[in-house]
Amino acid sequence: MTALTFMGKRGMTAFTFVSRRGYLPVLVTLGLLVAVFVVGSILYYPDFGTGQVVVNLFIDNGFLLVTAVGMTFVILSGGIDLSVGAVVALGAMLCAWLTGMGWPAWLAIVTAIAAGALLGFIQGYVIHEFEIQPFIATLAGMFLARGLCFVISIEQIPIKDPFFDWVQTPIAVPGDMFIKPTVILVLVIVAIAYWMLHYTRFGRNVYAVGGSAQSALLMGLPLGRTRILTYVVSGVCSAIAGVLFGVYTLSGSGLHAVGMELDAIAAVVIGGTLLTGGYGYVLGTLLGVMLLGTIKTLLNFQGTLSSWWTRIAIGVLLFVFIVLQRALGTRRRSAGV
Repeated sequence: MTALTFMGKRGMTAFTFVSRRGYLPVLVTLGLLVAVFVVGSILYYPDFGTGQVVVNLFIDNGFLLVTAVGMTFVILSGGIDLSVGAVVALGAMLCAWLTGMGWPAWLAIVTAIAAGALLGFIQGYVIHEFEIQPFIATLAGMFLARGLCFVISIEQIPIKDPFFDWVQTPIAVPGDMFIKPTVILVLVIVAIAYWMLHYTRFGRNVYAVGGSAQSALLMGLPLGRTRILTYVVSGVCSAIAGVLFGVYTLSGSGLHAVGMELDAIAAVVIGGTLLTGGYGYVLGTLLGVMLLGTIKTLLNFQGTLSSWWTRIAIGVLLFVFIVLQRALGTRRRSAGV
């Protein structure tokens, strides 16, 4: 009886540790990703279960992953950013427009990133200083960024700069596979975001503000600066994603990335980050984007189903993870955590 009780306590301790630290949703996401990939590998052997399919997930979803990484900072701090899709479009549009006017590619890219950072700063400042709900402030930012795209041009602008063609050049890697320079950039951004959140004071402040803004303020943490910086990070990430989107499509348009803000939010939530803030991981966001990309790839291999089934799958996953987050939140409160 004692041995059974001891084993039961050990099992409960392990589960409690996983749930308290917020690891359970991430593990569920990882399990779903593996399951979907295994199913695809069985159904469409040998084409699906290859290393190139995995690499293609980063090539085809790199801009979404970078956008979702920025969104992770905002949601962890207890906010939301609806402007990210419009900023992606603005970043691509600025690259197309400025290089078309003869600007060097590097200067056009820096300008696009600066525009994203400026818009993020304005949104964060308005949210903090005037106590505006993030939903409303970033909705205004979304309309502003999307409107600026159409002020530049109502037509799609092609990108003809040689640098953008070079970035598309495949690089052969062992295993009869290829990657592109954009994949390396995306992985570097994920690594930097992971370091910022888990090994810097700013990252600890983000978690503290998202967990309880009032407690963070009483502890003397820089509440306003932290909130504003999370939106700056989101703006910078969205602008970089816009550059990547411009590389991917070799064009800029005001109609690019419509709805991407919803995909980014979905990827963050499916990756295990709580919508109320305070719990979540960049690597969980990575898994969330990969899961959505794998589902999309699986449907493309199937060939006969409409692409809208991807949206249906995302909706189902969102419902599941929202319920899971609610259950974990209830468990934490009952445990006094």
